[in-house]
Amino acid sequence: MQANEEQPLLTTAQKPNSAPSPIRDGPNSQKLPRFGAQRTSRTAQKLKLLPEESFEGNELLGSTDREVYSQVNRITDKPARRDAEKLGKSQRHLLPRVTAYCTASSYNMKELIRWLKACKKIHHTHPKLFDECLFTPFIYTDWRGDKRFEHEDVIRLDDEGGDINVSDKQPDLFMFEYGVVVMWGFTEREEKAFLNDVEKFEKEKLADEDVQVEQFNYYITQSYQPRIYNDFITLRDGSNYMIKLSISHAIAQSVKISLFEELVDNTIDDTQDIPQQIASAGKVLMSKEDIMKSIGELFILRININLHGSVLDSPEIMWSEPQLEPIYQAARGYLEINQRVALLNQRLEVISDLLQMLKEQLGHSHEEYLEFIIIVLVGVEVVVSLINIIVDLFSQAK
Repeated sequence: MQANEEQPLLTTAQKPNSAPSPIRDGPNSQKLPRFGAQRTSRTAQKLKLLPEESFEGNELLGSTDREVYSQVNRITDKPARRDAEKLGKSQRHLLPRVTAYCTASSYNMKELIRWLKACKKIHHTHPKLFDECLFTPFIYTDWRGDKRFEHEDVIRLDDEGGDINVSDKQPDLFMFEYGVVVMWGFTEREEKAFLNDVEKFEKEKLADEDVQVEQFNYYITQSYQPRIYNDFITLRDGSNYMIKLSISHAIAQSVKISLFEELVDNTIDDTQDIPQQIASAGKVLMSKEDIMKSIGELFILRININLHGSVLDSPEIMWSEPQLEPIYQAARGYLEINQRVALLNQRLEVISDLLQMLKEQLGHSHEEYLEFIIIVLVGVEVVVSLINIIVDLFSQAK
């Protein structure tokens, strides 16, 4: 079932010093991406185990109702602990990438499906639509060839660590109707090429400086339970696209929320002088037109954030595929989506209060204008009455 089209973001606040994204070739291709998610798991070495029915053992750290902030010594199984000690930024280039880009308000899903079906011979696509998410493999055969899966590259980071399969780089795409694409197993060059290809399907395309990015790495191992630790995703089976779909939903929501966080922060920064003006001058030192524009921008921001229900809530597929719910909730917990949505709603309340303040100021200005008109009319009436009295006096004197 294809989700209804969502209302696009009609306005985006921009910071003059914000870092843009180099996702497309051209004159701006050297700009740096913005990794904008406001989550502590980016730097706090947070651990979240991915539920697995067939797993047997005493690891209870992955319960979906409890957050686990873990340094390495909290990882109980020895191979996983050894790998966690070794995995770091210097090893990221060895592992396949998982990258999410928020590039637009939404995608034209119907045209996108037609295009992907037409690419079947060239890129081995096989698109499937899961509500608001479109999945397909997507292979750049000119760059990779067709024989890359005939061997397996298995490495060990430590003698007592697990076997890590780094050859599983099946390039899978998950495109979400609300303007986010999650790519598994793509190289940076392939990511840039694909974003160029789908640019024509974007609605309300974001400026490069507003594009949001989430980047992870993943690997396949049979040595221990799947998990997400320090932005490394561990899987048992790289070919199970439904597992990737569950995780991709959470990642896509995270990167979209990053855009909302940025828009709200910019809006608060741009309007923070208004309460100070009221405190010092007793009124907003803005024209009626400027006040109306500010009210419109704040209202549009609230509408667009609240209309993206699929971003803030659990996806509909979790109702039809309940076995995916624990994995999705684990990834959602790692990305701190619930906490970030709560904070986002608090900031929206601040914006709502500011919106109400501007409405009241506009109402007061209108009342003052009406009072001025009434005073002028009364004054005119007094002057006319005085003239009539003077005329009558002169008439009687004659």
